[in-house]
Amino acid sequence: MIQVEGLSKRYARHVAVNNISFAVDKGDIVGFLGPNGAGKTTTMRILTCFMPPTTGSAKVAGFDVFEQPFEVKKRIGYLPEAPPLYPEMSVRDYLTFVARLKNLPAGEIGKRADQVMQRCAVDDVKDRLISKLSRGYRQRVGLAQAIIHNPDVLILDEPTSGLDPKQINETRELIKSLAGEHTIILSTHILPEVESVCEKVIIIDKGRLVATDSVENLKQRGSVGLAIQVQIETGDNSDALAVRQRLEQVPGVSKVLDRIVSGPRFVYEIESLQGHNPRPDVARAIVNAGWNLLELKSTTHTLEEIFLELTASNVAQEPVPVAGGVQ
Repeated sequence: MIQVEGLSKRYARHVAVNNISFAVDKGDIVGFLGPNGAGKTTTMRILTCFMPPTTGSAKVAGFDVFEQPFEVKKRIGYLPEAPPLYPEMSVRDYLTFVARLKNLPAGEIGKRADQVMQRCAVDDVKDRLISKLSRGYRQRVGLAQAIIHNPDVLILDEPTSGLDPKQINETRELIKSLAGEHTIILSTHILPEVESVCEKVIIIDKGRLVATDSVENLKQRGSVGLAIQVQIETGDNSDALAVRQRLEQVPGVSKVLDRIVSGPRFVYEIESLQGHNPRPDVARAIVNAGWNLLELKSTTHTLEEIFLELTASNVAQEPVPVAGGVQ
C-alpha cells in the first residue's frame, strides 16, 4: 500500500530525511516514532504531497507522490495535530464542505456525512458550531473529515494530543476500529498508545531509519537477549547472595537483578546474552541446588526502553526488516 525507497529531503545544509526506505501493507496500523526533529513530519508531508522529496521515491496505492499527486491525495486522509476546522461552521456543514472539496458525487455527500458522523460519534452535535465543541469532539470531527472520502490510507499526527483519559481511550478504540478498511500511519510521542493501537513500528532518528518491526518483536530486541523472571523457595538458610551467585554461573546468563530477596522466597530477573535461551539451564540449576522453582517466565522490554536505546546513539543503526510486514 505504501512503498518508500531511498527517500531524502534536504534544506540547504540541513538533512531532514536521510535515505529511508520502508513498506506498509494494506490494512496495517503502523506507529511512526522518533524524537522531536527526527524527520517524522517531513516524511508525512512528503507522503501527503505537501512537499516533494529531494531524492528517492514514495508511492501510495501504486501512485507516485511526485508524479501523480492528485491520485495520491484522493487515496489519503490526513489528520494533522491541529485539525483543519472552520469554527464558524456547524459539524454537518463543515463535513459537507469537505466532501465537496474531495469531489464526492453530489448525490452521496449527505449520506456519507451521516455515516462518518455516526462512525466518529459526533452525530449528536451535528448542528452545533465547531467553536462550541470540546477538544475531544473537535478531534473526532477532524478524524471524520479525514475518512469522509473513504481513503485507502490514513495518516494521523498526534491524534490524542491534549485529550483527557476518557477521550484518549475513545479515540484509540475508534482508530483500531478503522484497521482493515484503511492502512493507518500513526505518529505519536505516547509510546503506550503505540503498544495499545499499533501492530508494527517504524522508528527514525536524525532523519535516518533505525528500526522497522512488529511491536512484539521490537520489545524482544535490544542490547540484551531474553529476559526471565524466576521465583525460588530455598527452604533453608541460603541467603540472597548465594542464590544470585548460583544463577550468575548458568551459561548464557549476563546479569541477575534482585527483585524480592526476603528468604526463604526469592524473586530475580535474569538477562541473557544475545542469541541464548538459558531457561532450561536456569531451571536445572535451581532444582539441582535443592530449591523449589515456583515460577519461571519470560518478560519483555517495554517499547519505551527499546525506543530510548535505539535513539540514544548518535549513529543510526541498520534496521531489521520483518517478513510480510513493514520492511
